Amino acid sequence: MKDQLIKLLDCAYAPYSKFKVSAIVEMKDGKYIPGVNVENASYGATICAERNAITTAVSMGYKAGDFRNIYIMVSGDNLSMPCFMCRQVITEFFDKDSGVILVGKNGEMEKYTVSEICPYPFDKNDL
Repeated sequence: MKDQLIKLLDCAYAPYSKFKVSAIVEMKDGKYIPGVNVENASYGATICAERNAITTAVSMGYKAGDFRNIYIMVSGDNLSMPCFMCRQVITEFFDKDSGVILVGKNGEMEKYTVSEICPYPFDKNDL
């Protein structure tokens, strides 16, 4: 997975922050769907790699509960957690015990569950 994420970093569009992010969503049917961050001069129009991969999967017909794991790599030297907007979207589509796996360019990995990174989610029960 490390090599695929490194190669995917080259596709990220981050001319403003220079902080590239790649993500790969692993589906329960065994497919892998990539995403990268795409910045915009209007910063609010920027989309994160995690949400890019998730929304691509949805546009391919996947539904909540079809997602197994998400792998995330950043261009910096440290591992980095998803932002809170991404955590919200992750909690919408992934099971609470699904993996959120941070991958370093050196091969370092840290694995968390969705419930660990978002222990108090806002979800359908709050509506």
